[in-house]
Amino acid sequence: MSDKFKKHIISVLVENRFGVLAHISSLFSARGFNIDSLTVGETEDSSMSRMTIVVTGDDRTLEQVDKQLNRLIDVIRVDDLTKKGFVDRELVLFKVKVSSANLKKIKEVLRKNKAKVFDEKNETLSVEFCGDSSQVEKLFKEISNYKLREMTRTGKLAIAKEK
Repeated sequence: MSDKFKKHIISVLVENRFGVLAHISSLFSARGFNIDSLTVGETEDSSMSRMTIVVTGDDRTLEQVDKQLNRLIDVIRVDDLTKKGFVDRELVLFKVKVSSANLKKIKEVLRKNKAKVFDEKNETLSVEFCGDSSQVEKLFKEISNYKLREMTRTGKLAIAKEK
């Protein structure tokens, strides 16, 4: 990826109404953006939701998307968190195949990375892990020698740091 195109983490505060998610995601699609990650959830005020959208693009194009988002009636506020300080996390749930020969090694990798086993069967460990992007990538690099049976990820959640 060139310096011109980079990942942007956009926080969009919206009215919690039917169809808002579809409307906003179609705005990105219409401009040829692939959404890398999208999470949506209620805020401290149940009448509003926060969308965390991760997209790749240049600053100029993202500026246009920002303007388009701000024109939508259900959008309350748009923040490109990439330009600010932020904290991000992602939840990952996965199952890894284990045997008596590798169980101890796998558990050590999980313990070292602060991943939590929430279900243990004869040949499978079910694991949860929460961390930032680099921590998730580090865990999966270290566990790549073992057979993943299933995995699901929430996508990135992010919040601006206080100044």
